[in-house]
Amino acid sequence: MRSNKVGWLLLAPTIVVLALFGIVPFIYVLYVGFHQWNPFGANPSMIYNGANNFRRLVFDAEFLTAIWYTLKFALFAVLSEVVIGYFLAQLFMREFPGKGFFRTIHTLPLIVAPIVVGSVWRLMTTPSIGVIPYYLRTWFGFDLNIGRDPNAAFILTVIMDIWHWTPLVTLTLLAALVSLPKEPFEQAEIDGASRSQIFWHITLPMIRPAILATVFIRLMDALRTVDEVWMLTGGGPGAATRYIGLHIWKVVFPKTDYGYGSAISLIVLYLTLVMCWLLYVALVAPRRDARKVA
Repeated sequence: MRSNKVGWLLLAPTIVVLALFGIVPFIYVLYVGFHQWNPFGANPSMIYNGANNFRRLVFDAEFLTAIWYTLKFALFAVLSEVVIGYFLAQLFMREFPGKGFFRTIHTLPLIVAPIVVGSVWRLMTTPSIGVIPYYLRTWFGFDLNIGRDPNAAFILTVIMDIWHWTPLVTLTLLAALVSLPKEPFEQAEIDGASRSQIFWHITLPMIRPAILATVFIRLMDALRTVDEVWMLTGGGPGAATRYIGLHIWKVVFPKTDYGYGSAISLIVLYLTLVMCWLLYVALVAPRRDARKVA
């Protein structure tokens, strides 16, 4: 009994912090989501409007477009980061000249603030002074201008996110690969298994928890990205890169529609939880079924 009291006493500061900075803001946003509120308007008081803000979402073309582009961005970015990160992790498992230097350079993007990343990529892609448009025009004759080409703007936001966050995926998967036991791989090689068979039947099942955790983290980050894309494209051209985080920002701050912005935030939180849950079920359920069969 005494140990339980000591444990709760030690956990009390963490619980208080989580309550103050997690639960209380969520309850407040939930409350605001059921009100019409413009604190800078003629009537700054909250007006209860029931579920009108949530009903409005269904017919909001800008919101639906932002959701669609956000899902595309998250799919391409996270999938590319996992694939590239795995191959880089496998590369770092081997010895080659300059391995330490290359690994250090590879992890440098992680220490750069997202807003700085967006600013640097904005400079590199500016048609008049950017190094990327210059070499694309010189080598391939391609005129890159993300201010007027929606597809190029979308692709560049994906590439920027891959450049920034692939090192995190690499380090996570590298730690998982290093911790794997050698006996199953040695036995598979003795039995004549190919590399693809070893990957699908030994490596992938054993590092699945690390992949799951990495995808969860990157998926949640990709769905709420704001500062990098804001600095690079500002959400344009048009709505090509107006992802849901930018859409919420523009609804809440320039339009000062706090009630509707809160409703969008809650729906996005719900969609994120649902996607993570579906991903968890898709990756964990086959593993449980295999254990039952065994």
